[in-house]
Amino acid sequence: MLGLKKMGNASSTLTQYDIEEVQEHCNNLFSQQEIVSLYQRFCQLDRNAKGFISADEFLSVPEFAMNPLSQRLLKMVDGLNFKDFVAFLSAFSAKASISQKIELIFKVYDSDCNGKVTFNDMVEVLRDLAGSFMSDQQREEVLSQVLREAGYTKESVLLLDDFIKVFEHANLRMEVEVSVD
Repeated sequence: MLGLKKMGNASSTLTQYDIEEVQEHCNNLFSQQEIVSLYQRFCQLDRNAKGFISADEFLSVPEFAMNPLSQRLLKMVDGLNFKDFVAFLSAFSAKASISQKIELIFKVYDSDCNGKVTFNDMVEVLRDLAGSFMSDQQREEVLSQVLREAGYTKESVLLLDDFIKVFEHANLRMEVEVSVD
């Protein structure tokens, strides 16, 4: 447990031990300065200093609220404490591997958390992303083509390793810049 010092109603400081513990928890994908900056942002979001961020607090971030996948992401982020908040964001680090990024995407697609992604799961996410810009038929054609190119069919059920195989050559741009004061 993080030994955070409390001052008034807000957690104000991280000890060196806390910073190193969080760094280890996120596989050292953030520098110590970035963790301190993320902690400041976490405290801003955690309006009542409860030690975790609720879905409503996440929705107060305009970029998050406007994301077409925000409802899917909320299931993953609601109630995160600081360590898990940083671990979640680590997939968006420039230092994160492509498989770490794909693993997060897999969790978004696997909305029932059964460890499997079906063609219908992918169609639903694409519907959320593309909205009315694509018809259902266009979505299915695009996904069928992507799956075919990776050696799968519409009937395939993808596990994480399969999902990585399908998307590892995609040019994924999933990065968040952490401003260090």
